[in-house]
Amino acid sequence: MKNLEKNILTAAAALLLLPALSFAAGKSIYGEENRLDYFQMSAQMKGLSESVVSLWESASVTAEGSGFKLKTIKYGDQDFGGGKKLCPAEKFREQAIGAFCSGSLVGEDLVLTAGHCITSEAKCADTKLVFGFAVTKEGEAGVTTVPAANVYSCSKVVKRFLGGEPGSDNPEGQRLGPDYALIKLDRKVTGRAPLAVNRGSSLKAGDGVFVIGHPVGLPVKLAGEATVRDFSQVGYFVADLDTFGGNSGSPVFNLASNKIEGILVRGDGDFELSPAGCVTMSTYEQTGGRGEDVTKVGEISSYIPRFSGEKAEDLSGERLEIRDMDSSAIKPAEAASRTMTFD
Repeated sequence: MKNLEKNILTAAAALLLLPALSFAAGKSIYGEENRLDYFQMSAQMKGLSESVVSLWESASVTAEGSGFKLKTIKYGDQDFGGGKKLCPAEKFREQAIGAFCSGSLVGEDLVLTAGHCITSEAKCADTKLVFGFAVTKEGEAGVTTVPAANVYSCSKVVKRFLGGEPGSDNPEGQRLGPDYALIKLDRKVTGRAPLAVNRGSSLKAGDGVFVIGHPVGLPVKLAGEATVRDFSQVGYFVADLDTFGGNSGSPVFNLASNKIEGILVRGDGDFELSPAGCVTMSTYEQTGGRGEDVTKVGEISSYIPRFSGEKAEDLSGERLEIRDMDSSAIKPAEAASRTMTFD
């Protein structure tokens, strides 16, 4: 994400039909583009992605028969303002978009996401959480109807924090801070395993990480081949993850353990205008750009219930042990003022 003070363009009316994607919390591509669809993932990564959830405005998820219909548009049809659309060669342009943020199941009825995704109890009440928004085989655009068992409502905010809001002063000299929300669903989730969080993290610069979420509101994507750049900031770390608006709230995993290390919350600019006048992804060298900010899971882990067999960290600071867990199994703009950053 470039600075929030940068100039923005107001999106055209077509965008108002969709929930507000977190374009203000921009992200981008570092090095080679390596994002994968669900059908391209390994069995282990598919297992993790089953417990990653997409967040939708309630009006975009409507009952239809025994399930629900998702209101989407084709990514390539999206108007980024002034009639400007994606360039013809952009990846995933034929797929559906509609979600505004991402999250992860961390308890039987608890989802972890970004604080700028669920800003209030009113926003919670107006949010549907949809599991299984994915491309399950090559050539598909992403499911647009889902069974009722995949759709949940946000019933209340358990804990929320967003650095920079009143009462959330950052450490001296640090402009940015943590950004998280833990929300309770209307019922227990069935058929999906809560994901393990790394309560005893020893993550450091150079360690491998990956992210699973819904960039630009697309069906679920895996982005890997990333490393931690800086773990020294209070409340968050910086990594070279390939992420975009809509990835806000996505779980960021430790490559060595497959445990959640944090929540994707901020980053470099998403898009820019090409010389041809169409919109293209912002790209940087692997070590270039500002990097993507990830709230450290330790900021919220005390509110997340432990798994059966999960040992509490002892006074010697030993790493946690997880048993009986199969790992294979800032703020969004409101719709009336949809914006998009191009610089």
